[in-house]
Amino acid sequence: MGNPVTEGDRLIESGSVEQVLLPKTLFLNRQLQFNRELSWLEFNGRVLEEALDRSLPLLERLNFLSIFSTNLDEFFMIRVAGLKQQLEAGVIELSPDGMTPGAQLREISERLRPMIAQQMRCVNEELVPGLAERSVIVTPFRALSDRERRSLNGYFQEQVFPVLTPLAVDPAHPFPIISSQSLNLGVMVGPTAGSGDAGPARFARIKVPPIVPRLVPVADSSTEFTLLEDLIAANIDALFPGMDVGESHVFRVTRGADLDIKDDEADDLLRMLEQELRKRRFGSAVRLETASSMPGEMVRYLAASMGLAAEDVYTIEGPLDVPGLMDLYNIDKPELRFKPFVASMPKPLSTGHSVFDVLKQQDLLVHHPYESFSAIVDFISAAASDPDVLAIKTTLYRTGHDSPVVRALTEASEQGKQVAVLVELKARFDEENNITWARQLERAGVHVVYGLLGLKTHCKLALVVRREGDGLRRYVHISTGNYNPTTARVYEDVGLLTTSEMISTDASDLFNFLTGFSQQGQSKRLIVAPGNLRDRLIELIDREIAHQSASRAARIVIKVNQLTDTKIMRALYKASQAGVDIQLIVRGICTLKPGVPGLSDTIQVRSIVGRFLEHSRIFYFANGGDEDVYIGSADLMMRNMDRRVELLTPIDDPKLKKRLKENVLEAYLRDTVKARRLLSDGTYERIKPAPGAAPFDCQLSFSQFLHAAD
Repeated sequence: MGNPVTEGDRLIESGSVEQVLLPKTLFLNRQLQFNRELSWLEFNGRVLEEALDRSLPLLERLNFLSIFSTNLDEFFMIRVAGLKQQLEAGVIELSPDGMTPGAQLREISERLRPMIAQQMRCVNEELVPGLAERSVIVTPFRALSDRERRSLNGYFQEQVFPVLTPLAVDPAHPFPIISSQSLNLGVMVGPTAGSGDAGPARFARIKVPPIVPRLVPVADSSTEFTLLEDLIAANIDALFPGMDVGESHVFRVTRGADLDIKDDEADDLLRMLEQELRKRRFGSAVRLETASSMPGEMVRYLAASMGLAAEDVYTIEGPLDVPGLMDLYNIDKPELRFKPFVASMPKPLSTGHSVFDVLKQQDLLVHHPYESFSAIVDFISAAASDPDVLAIKTTLYRTGHDSPVVRALTEASEQGKQVAVLVELKARFDEENNITWARQLERAGVHVVYGLLGLKTHCKLALVVRREGDGLRRYVHISTGNYNPTTARVYEDVGLLTTSEMISTDASDLFNFLTGFSQQGQSKRLIVAPGNLRDRLIELIDREIAHQSASRAARIVIKVNQLTDTKIMRALYKASQAGVDIQLIVRGICTLKPGVPGLSDTIQVRSIVGRFLEHSRIFYFANGGDEDVYIGSADLMMRNMDRRVELLTPIDDPKLKKRLKENVLEAYLRDTVKARRLLSDGTYERIKPAPGAAPFDCQLSFSQFLHAAD
């Protein structure tokens, strides 16, 4: 185990470091950071770039288009909704980069529209025709043959018509509350000529039922479909017999979805959350998407009825709700998807020895999805069935729909083991899943804790206590990712399995803090938020300044998902001014400006967006040659430092430390296939191979490295 106190630490503590000053007044200059929301749009633009990449299989391109749309939905539901609330409340405080809420909303709208147009051109001009060439066909209803239309009309009468509920608007029927993200048809309905009925045509809304498949097979085909909304539109007269029915047009509404829960006022957090979730579908409208065919008069009517302005309306040239087309991904056309990826089992766990025997001999680092998440499931399952295991404690943030981890914890409790689980009920958009798991675990006798007041528990931690000989040994798993086998197949994460006494003691203390009323103590090895995470990271950055000043090895490499914390950025700017080489790998939002003369000359920022979602957080410090490497759950954002329980663990085993540095971080820094470089104007450019050099794909290299090791 490495010495936790180094020469650099002593220099910091003694105050003998020559400080490179970055005046706070300079840092407050709004030219020194990018806008958070616009940086996020740049990230989603990189997702869109993957969809536009013609070298990728067609169904994988569809998947990236779906991710782009899903990301946008969440962005509007949370970030745009928040800006709108600020605007309505008259908030005049500027964002850190100096923009008002109104200015940010206008800039979002202006930048987003070309991206959406690009997305729909890709759907209409490349994906749909390209799939049709490979016999995967989405045909407009009107383009079908008479025989095919008659057959589908019969399907409509039997399977669709009974579940439709048209809602008309008149003095007796006010404008309906339209649920968020539902697909709808709008139509004008009036009396037929000569019927004797007076009155103008009125608006009616028909919800496209989500319980009926969006892709309707044509003539029992498994590869040819028409859209459900087209089928309903073609038969819409059946919903209004004896009336004059106009053309129908598709629209979709997005509503704000951030839950308004004040922990200190919620005596029963579970009950309060359930009540708030019921409201989520009907929050304030923040976006209206309409088919390009919709007349302006109807668009204005819908927008006004939902309190939206013209800039909140997005006209879509093609099918609305691209994620609703993802059933195409399941078609039996393997040539249209990535080649199947087979994860390997960590070699030490493939010897036939129990995981406990292996961990008594060595720490293990597991790199998902290249190494199978079943290694972690097996660890928890082995603990559940082992008669010598006395207790299991873990945190659950996102677990998925059918979790073997939850089943193992349930089994352990039923066998009489002490099982304690902290279920974070406020994991955004996974609240309902987590409520279900919490109740199931409680029924099995598990001690379930719902988190801490005012904090989200985001750390990924499991602790197993096992009787061995005359004493007890603790086994710890700390990860950058969730206990979710489904996402572990597509999310890149790293995890540590260890029996380190100091880490185990810290883990026990942290669980006592999470489940009891104890005060958060001073950890020996783990770095914990909201305790000392930000301060410790700044100390580690300052330590590199000390080494740089003394002409010792100084370098920082950080891989995270987001970087927005101004205090961390200030420390990095200061280190750059001192000449420290800083390489940042930031998948998503990055508000730090790299390459600014006199400020961040030595900072480079790159983003990797590829087949697997980069999700790990890794921190490397050269430390004068006595290198430090940490992994954990925390991104470099204020919320992670101040409002979440986060955890970083050191990697003490020299072999694992070397692997993370040389085989993981350096691979990211060599990528010339999926890497983009952040420029000082906030845009990104592709990193290309040097002349004569072969392209290097880091994600592909990880798989090849592990299989070669096998």
